[in-house]
Amino acid sequence: MSPPKSKAPGPEASGALPRTRRARDGGPTVTGPVLPDAGTRDRMVAGAARLLAERGLQATSFSEVLELTSSPRGSVYHHFPEGKEQLVKAALELVTAQMGQVFAPDPAASPEAITELFLAIWRSILRRSRFKAGCAVVAVTVAADSPALLEHVGAIFRTWRGRLAELLTRAGLDPNDAARFGATLIAASEGAVVLSRAEQSLEPFDLVAAELLERVRALPRTSP
Repeated sequence: MSPPKSKAPGPEASGALPRTRRARDGGPTVTGPVLPDAGTRDRMVAGAARLLAERGLQATSFSEVLELTSSPRGSVYHHFPEGKEQLVKAALELVTAQMGQVFAPDPAASPEAITELFLAIWRSILRRSRFKAGCAVVAVTVAADSPALLEHVGAIFRTWRGRLAELLTRAGLDPNDAARFGATLIAASEGAVVLSRAEQSLEPFDLVAAELLERVRALPRTSP
């Protein structure tokens, strides 16, 4: 069940990605979320990101965003004169920025550590949201009929794939292996999130995560 829509997104908003820190054993540990400033536009963008992650593109209407964030109706025309597509793009940009803050492996991280951090982010989102939230970018991808929005989400996924390939190559994988595994990591983890939301359980996600970690450990390392 979703939280009351009359409350503006706060520190526990499931649309916000968590911060991570390094645990004593060296593994990634989730702490608090990364949230924007509390201005009306920022609240609306954060609210839209939450609705996209929890309910999908069609349910992310201006009326739902206004109710969720307790924003005045005039805010729509003031902050988003180009309509819903402008709001959705802003929400996706927020999600992308949050992912960039959260997914920042140590420069000396191994391919396994990079993979573990990426998986820890999605596992935390599932836990914190009690399986209500998934990926806002996927939500737009599967429902958008706007070429501009599809181009936007395509660019986001290309950026994520490129970033993973770069990090994995730097960590010692062959560039071709890094590119293939980076794409696999995104696709498999996104699918695992969907399965876990459907089954209301971490079991599917953890099964996929274990397979991904086994696969990355088996990939050959390039010579230093």
